[in-house]
Amino acid sequence: MMRLAVFAGTTEGHELLALLSRHGMPATAFVATEYGAELICDLPGIEVRQGRLDADEMRVALADFEVVVDATHPYATIVSANLRDAARLTGTRYIRLLRPSLLDEELADADAPRVIEVADAQEAAERLSGLEGGVLLTTGSKDLSIYTQVRDYEERLFVRILPVASGLERALALGYPAKHIICMQGPFSRSLNVAMLRQVDARWLLTKDTGAAGGLPEKLTAAHEADCGVVVIRRPDVNERGIGVSDVFELLSSISSNCC
Repeated sequence: MMRLAVFAGTTEGHELLALLSRHGMPATAFVATEYGAELICDLPGIEVRQGRLDADEMRVALADFEVVVDATHPYATIVSANLRDAARLTGTRYIRLLRPSLLDEELADADAPRVIEVADAQEAAERLSGLEGGVLLTTGSKDLSIYTQVRDYEERLFVRILPVASGLERALALGYPAKHIICMQGPFSRSLNVAMLRQVDARWLLTKDTGAAGGLPEKLTAAHEADCGVVVIRRPDVNERGIGVSDVFELLSSISSNCC
């Protein structure tokens, strides 16, 4: 039996694990948070290990596996780099499950909103400081401290984050008012995004190039409908390549068959 590890920090990672479970293919899922563990803890045949691993811990963990699927977020560049290094050092086969970028395709649409592209959260904060009006921030809780640099952030920023206690506590500790914090789990439809933008009277929406799984098309169409501008944080590695859930599953099925 193939010894398989899946580093699952995305919707696609959860989809792959559910697919493996349905087909009786056991795997060990590595997730960083308790919330991530809760999403997959009931899948038969899937062992869940929770906690963030540094480079050395990854290398020790991968020594027990023949194949590792990197299903982490496109913006988790350090995690992916550490995984690739650990796989190389342990002789573990590395497979990248990566959602494709849709940004160029979406912006080519005639109904695309006005968009400002930036390199990272720091540049996004700097650009937002020079703009006027409220902002619906949809990039999660990780970089909330950076966005406190935005001019009048307590009044202008409305943050949409996962319904996890640690994220809410971080936002409150950084000075974001409770009435400006929206704790919800996606995916979010176009109509719900429009309603939120109008509810908070947002002039701008902040997002990452999250692809279809991250709801980018719905965000962009909602921004156009709500007459909102969009600030998009580009992917840190535009040249990174990977394959989708179905292709990863087919590849794993082939590897598993050859192992038997």
